[in-house]
Amino acid sequence: QVQLVESGGGLVQAGGSLRLSCAASGRTFSRYVMGWFRQAPGKERDFVAGISGSGGSTKYGDSVKGRFTISRDTAKNTVDLQMNSLKPEDTAVYYCAADQIYYISTSRSTYANWGQGTQVTVSS
Repeated sequence: QVQLVESGGGLVQAGGSLRLSCAASGRTFSRYVMGWFRQAPGKERDFVAGISGSGGSTKYGDSVKGRFTISRDTAKNTVDLQMNSLKPEDTAVYYCAADQIYYISTSRSTYANWGQGTQVTVSS
């Protein structure tokens, strides 16, 4: 088990940037694939980005490719999501997720560990 705490959400104008951070507890952080998901009101929780345990592999949802970047710092037990060129449709609650798997899954059902979420609102 790993405990996850997100931070960095807020209100930003379209075209702006935000950086989300997820802090993980535990001494086996490098064994976990980490993912970011988001959920807008009335919609399902969708995959945004994921990163392998080593940090050597990443995967992105089609709607954020080229705008968002996921990274991890094993020494600090953190995973960040840099979000640039934000659009109103990026408005959602963003969740950090983790699991000990050997591939970057885009399915929310794969991940057993979740943070509480952080709100991102992009105004037009």
